[in-house]
Amino acid sequence: MNREVRNIEYTVHELAKLAGVTSRTLRYYDEIGLLKPARLSDAGYRLYGPREVDLLQQILFYRELGVDLETIKQIVHSPEFDELEALRQHRQQLLEKRRHLDALIASVEKTIIAKEGGITMSDKEKFAAFKERLIEENERKYGEEIRQKYGDEQVDRSNNRLRNMTKEQFDEAERLGKEVLEVLKEAMQDGDPAGEKAQRAADLHRQWLCFWWDHYSKEAHAGLAHMYVEDERFKAHYDQVHPGAAEFLKEAILIYTGMKK
Repeated sequence: MNREVRNIEYTVHELAKLAGVTSRTLRYYDEIGLLKPARLSDAGYRLYGPREVDLLQQILFYRELGVDLETIKQIVHSPEFDELEALRQHRQQLLEKRRHLDALIASVEKTIIAKEGGITMSDKEKFAAFKERLIEENERKYGEEIRQKYGDEQVDRSNNRLRNMTKEQFDEAERLGKEVLEVLKEAMQDGDPAGEKAQRAADLHRQWLCFWWDHYSKEAHAGLAHMYVEDERFKAHYDQVHPGAAEFLKEAILIYTGMKK
């Protein structure tokens, strides 16, 4: 009986229904070489077996964690890929995600009760709720890119630093963030990324980063500067100061960190 269960095959439509995805998604996964069918039927239809079902599960786990398809392909088709170890990692990451969601839900529920007059939230509780919403917003906007670049562990540590910040520390980080933009605007008028004002902007940016990172490195700082130019959303944030500000800040940081080639 177990042998019969293990030998079952699914069509595209059947597997899509089983996994909660669309048939079009499975066809696309086939086209890009991410998930190939076990074989084609005599009529030319894709058929998927137990191995493909297990692989699809892994793919969907990674997608839930925000990993892009090209990276997933490299991971699951690597000769070193360990399915059991991957499942353990998925479990740990999902538990962390659940803890974050539980905290967010609890803070929202408490806020609702407070608004309805049931309880009075302390400033500390209000700030905790605000930080959870900020983490959720950052994950939604930038989570996939920063997790891909720096890894889940580093991003989770950064989120925990935010959770543990006092109101005074958060206000200081916000002040530094604004000062970076102000000094960057002044530096652009001089037009020299190696100039005194530009290098001050880079140093202020380092100070700001240290509120979010538990470990600073020049290499990581330079890598972030590159991402500011490569990602349109980060680029737009700095270019609001002046067109080309993201590129100018990148050059200033590369000089500051000694990573300028």
